[in-house]
Amino acid sequence: QVQLVESGGGLVQAGGSLRLSCAASGRTSSSYAMGWFRQAPGKEREFVAATSWSGDTTYYADSVKGRFTISRDNPKNTVYLQMNSLKPEDTAVYYCASDLSSVGQIRRGVPNYWGQGTQVTVSS
Repeated sequence: QVQLVESGGGLVQAGGSLRLSCAASGRTSSSYAMGWFRQAPGKEREFVAATSWSGDTTYYADSVKGRFTISRDNPKNTVYLQMNSLKPEDTAVYYCASDLSSVGQIRRGVPNYWGQGTQVTVSS
């Protein structure tokens, strides 16, 4: 089992920045991919970004490319999502996810584990 705890959400004005963090605990001795999803009110959860264990492979949704950056600190078992140039349409609950097999599983939206989510609100 892997437990994921997100932090760093909050209220920010359009054009601003936030950095989300997700700390993993439990079965962290294995290599695992990590990523982020988001769900806006009335919408389905959507993929945002993912990274392999090494960080060599990353994926981004088209809507966040060039604005968001995913990174990880493996000794700290933590993944980050740096969000710049935020827009009101980025408002959502952001969920961390991990998968013990591949980053592709996260990209396909079927990771092994999910966090509880952290709210990000971008005001216009």
